[in-house]
Amino acid sequence: MVNDRQAPQSDYAAVGGAPAIASVVDLFYQRVLADPQLVGYFASTDLTRLKRHQVQLVSQVMGGPVSYEGPELAAAHAGREITEQDFGRVVEHLITSLHAHEVRKDIIDRVVEALATTRDDVVTH
Repeated sequence: MVNDRQAPQSDYAAVGGAPAIASVVDLFYQRVLADPQLVGYFASTDLTRLKRHQVQLVSQVMGGPVSYEGPELAAAHAGREITEQDFGRVVEHLITSLHAHEVRKDIIDRVVEALATTRDDVVTH
């Protein structure tokens, strides 16, 4: 007997996979770097490396075949004095970037839920 049921599509596949996530991340960093409240956090950051890590992280969160290979989030954000308000602004920019790419609300909600679990590793002030 053949099983006609297909495995449910991952959020990663639903948004268009790697090219779509890379595009979301590019727009996200355009918004973050244009935000006077946030731009200072990135003054001495290797943005190419950071974007690569962000694509990996978002891909992993969305159930893609990619695993995040960057530093632990707590170590990467240590000493940066990131506030709750700044963390919220970053989340807002990601949500806006996902909306701009017409990502479904249920997928955005799952991404935001995953981000919420990283708050304690990122907010240090």
